[in-house]
Amino acid sequence: MQRQPRPTPEERLQSTMPSRAVRVPVYRQQRPYPAPPAPRHYSQPTQKANPGYPAAPMRPKAVQSSASLPQRQPQPRSKIWIIAPLIGLTLMLIATCSAVTFGAALIYGQGILPGVSAAGVDLSGLSEAEAQQQLAANWNSITLRDGDRIWAFAPSELGIELDAAATAHTAYEQGRSQSNPIQAIFSDVDVAPAINVNINQAAAAFANLTDEFTLPAINAGVELVGGEVRATPSKDGRALNMSALMDVLQNRADTALADGTLELPMLRLAPDVIDATSMVEMARALLANPLRIMTYDPIDNINDEWRIAPQDWSQWLTATAAANSPSGLALSLQAAPISAYLNQQNASLSGSRGININEGVQALQTAIARNQTDVTLRVYHDDIQHTVQPGETIISIAWDYGVPYPWVQQANPGIGDNVSVGQSITIPSADNFLEFPPVVNKRIVVSISQQRTQVFENGQLKWDWVSSTGISDSPTWPGIYQVILHDPDAYAANWNLNMPWFMGVYRPIPGAAFTNGFHGFPTRGGSQLLWTNNLGTRVTYGCILLSSDNARLLYDWAEEGVVVEIRA
Repeated sequence: MQRQPRPTPEERLQSTMPSRAVRVPVYRQQRPYPAPPAPRHYSQPTQKANPGYPAAPMRPKAVQSSASLPQRQPQPRSKIWIIAPLIGLTLMLIATCSAVTFGAALIYGQGILPGVSAAGVDLSGLSEAEAQQQLAANWNSITLRDGDRIWAFAPSELGIELDAAATAHTAYEQGRSQSNPIQAIFSDVDVAPAINVNINQAAAAFANLTDEFTLPAINAGVELVGGEVRATPSKDGRALNMSALMDVLQNRADTALADGTLELPMLRLAPDVIDATSMVEMARALLANPLRIMTYDPIDNINDEWRIAPQDWSQWLTATAAANSPSGLALSLQAAPISAYLNQQNASLSGSRGININEGVQALQTAIARNQTDVTLRVYHDDIQHTVQPGETIISIAWDYGVPYPWVQQANPGIGDNVSVGQSITIPSADNFLEFPPVVNKRIVVSISQQRTQVFENGQLKWDWVSSTGISDSPTWPGIYQVILHDPDAYAANWNLNMPWFMGVYRPIPGAAFTNGFHGFPTRGGSQLLWTNNLGTRVTYGCILLSSDNARLLYDWAEEGVVVEIRA
């Protein structure tokens, strides 16, 4: 292409002027010019000096105010730089989640997704069958809770059953037909277990447990602190709300037992006494002494004493409502701490001996109600298990243990008269023969071998007499017994005997109407006086013979409850 010659300044000027005639200045010397610079815009017309060049005439412009000037419209910024990164981040997250989901699907394709549990059991990665087995193996205990009190029971005891198959299936479907995989993977999902409740069995089971769940209210009481007696505040109790519990088990068992723990609905138990300040003076008098518990073992003839310091047993004191009291209140002892103390003391007793806890609580509460701080409690003995040795018979065993053999037969149904070596048999406790509260300070001891009777009072020998016991065919049986009846003139029909000043001691046969006991010289037919010259020899049919004078003394001295120890 041929380059066009650059127009002269005159030509350029001419092309921009109107078509009317214009005087054009003529320069003396023509010389080439460089290309004009790119046009520049100024707010006011300007003209630069260019030495050697004529100034180009400027076209006049009308002066306008800034308000009338056209405003430059702002060009909208491109939003691509904001949207593009967001789109990229979203796509990246979707890709990441898809990758994680895909990865989890590869790993857990045939199993339960991670983070899924049911009934407190982690089921991640298990197949449905494995989850069912895991749930069945772990659903072996239900925790019952009331605040910080906790109990554990086998579900079957409470009439509650886990449907392990249904629960495992629900867990398997998490992230599949139920929920979504992202939730199942990135957050823990606790599936509510499928629970079946036999409501009748549950009602019966919980009814039998109400006492265990009950927390009795504590009345206001008094205590000894730093030697000063002061009132203590009352405390509310709690009891099982059976109707609310049955409603939960019938309608909301799945959610209530989601983690294998059942919160027990409870009712508030209000105390009877909320202010015991009026009892402070009475308590001050009681707490001046220790609480003394004397124990008496009538079988082993052992006395013991337990002392509880005032600062300790003062914490057991409580106030109770008392209609006969001027203040309407009376002091008593709380059952729970007494029971705890007596159980602890039982552990210190040797052998199979122990205090009856309920009997002890009642005795101590009665003593305090009477403003007494001394009480006597009886020690009891359990039955004994005996293994038959060579040469032993049912009679020899019963004789050695001091229990009439019909009582041993009764304790071992079907044993009859025969026992075999190595056989274990039950020897009933001598407590079976103590029908009355034992009299602590009196005791009668009969010696079969010495044919003597000794009488003790307050540990001291009072009388020592010659006596006679039963013949070999109808022996007086050794053992620990008790005076159980008085009859001034008893009649023995089997032997046609009248027995003066008779005191019954034991029944040789369980449930029998007749008893063996003490009596004076008997008569037959109302006239014949027997055995006056036989004292000191075995002559009776099982009773203990004394002279009539001594029998009368003993009859008047020994009330029902006096222990009689008959030694072989």
